[in-house]
Amino acid sequence: MESQQVLTFGEKAAGVTFNPSHDPAVDEIKKTSAKLIDLINDLRNHASGDAARYFSKAISHIEDGQMNAVKAITWKYS
Repeated sequence: MESQQVLTFGEKAAGVTFNPSHDPAVDEIKKTSAKLIDLINDLRNHASGDAARYFSKAISHIEDGQMNAVKAITWKYS
């Protein structure tokens, strides 16, 4: 039985395991977004109040940007 890698918070948020188009640009955008989300999540874990809220907003915006970039890349397949 294969051991399954535990995904980081950023990898889950960016959906790095989902790329039905198998487009390398999609993989790169998702991996890069995941790294940035993980960095910001680490900062958020040590913050409180408004700073934590702003870190959460930043993560949400990265998720949105990543999804829109992937949509733009895969538009040609629709």
